[in-house]
Amino acid sequence: MAGTPDILKKILARKAEEVAEREAAIPLLEMQARAGGADAPRGFLKALRRRVESGHAAVIAEIKKASPSKGVLRDPFDPAAFAASYEQGGAACLSVLTDIDFFQGSDAYLQQARAACALPVLRKDFVTDSYQVYEARALGADCILLIVAALEDALLKDLLLLADELQLDTLVEVHDADEMARALATPAPLIGVNNRDLRTFETSLETTFELMTDFPDDRLLVTESGIHTANDVSLMRERGVHTFLVGEAFMRAEQPGEKLSELFA
Repeated sequence: MAGTPDILKKILARKAEEVAEREAAIPLLEMQARAGGADAPRGFLKALRRRVESGHAAVIAEIKKASPSKGVLRDPFDPAAFAASYEQGGAACLSVLTDIDFFQGSDAYLQQARAACALPVLRKDFVTDSYQVYEARALGADCILLIVAALEDALLKDLLLLADELQLDTLVEVHDADEMARALATPAPLIGVNNRDLRTFETSLETTFELMTDFPDDRLLVTESGIHTANDVSLMRERGVHTFLVGEAFMRAEQPGEKLSELFA
């Protein structure tokens, strides 16, 4: 797509190769059958709404080993222990990175984390093909990430429809006003604003404040990236943002769940 940041282009080019490799190993029909036999979804969006409606912050706590901008965040890495810690610390949902080449993630990490708790889990990856939607459900994911910057409008809508058919929730991620307009042109009920600039990797909480103008009341806004202090949380909540996706701040803490309960006390 025109205007796509270089790092995203690089990731998407590799992702297309990876999907082809995966489909060659496990054909689409087999993956569809596996998706049909997966555990029932736990209700990602419902869990977030329930927390917000009760007057609390809804936290999507992320399990992430590394990132292109920060390198390795956590080693040794124990997804099951992190999941249990997050659940005890008050997370509403989990996010688990499964991208291998750029985030040192793994499908197994998602399965280990989900098996260790009762929380709904987002498969955090770069979804650009219907095969990956079936694959996410087959792995037991409750939600997938759809990045507007990575998708043409028609494909975005097709993937949303397929996810809905499979009872998967979707987090539609935007970075700027144009992407927000495109996201709002779909029926997606859960929209995330990534405060990280994909070109510079810098974060600014102002991105959320700028993009939440005239945001519809019937949809849920998630602020992603750049939440590191209790003051960051307070700033968001004072402006009416009550749903958060936080990764690095937790992953760098000795006890991720304790850090969660401390930030969102």
